[in-house]
Amino acid sequence: MATTARLERLIADEVGECCAADVNDRLAALHELEASARVDEADEGSDLDALSALGSGTRYRLARLLAAADGELCVCELEPLVDVSESAVSHALSTLTDAGLLARRKEGKWRYYDTTDRAEALLSALDSTRKVGE
Repeated sequence: MATTARLERLIADEVGECCAADVNDRLAALHELEASARVDEADEGSDLDALSALGSGTRYRLARLLAAADGELCVCELEPLVDVSESAVSHALSTLTDAGLLARRKEGKWRYYDTTDRAEALLSALDSTRKVGE
């Protein structure tokens, strides 16, 4: 168990003194906060996969391009727009698809991609918070 010495000092600084009951009350409140912020493991893993997938410049640009497009685009339409190899584009699209951010459709020898609602929501959230706090 972690030491509570720093927490005791914080409480003492805030209220002038600190006793065991104060520490216990603060810990109880913190544990309630933790419980309210918790998501199940599957959702946490899915969230982290989505955020990680957007963490590469190439994948982020591809997601942005597809979100801006009016409908799905073929891999061959995306490749000229990013400065990476054909295999890197395919790998990036696969990662975004696996993370639930893109939908993939195959028609003959062509593969088409489009953003999912989740990708649209994440990109919109980024857009809406970009200038917050300036």
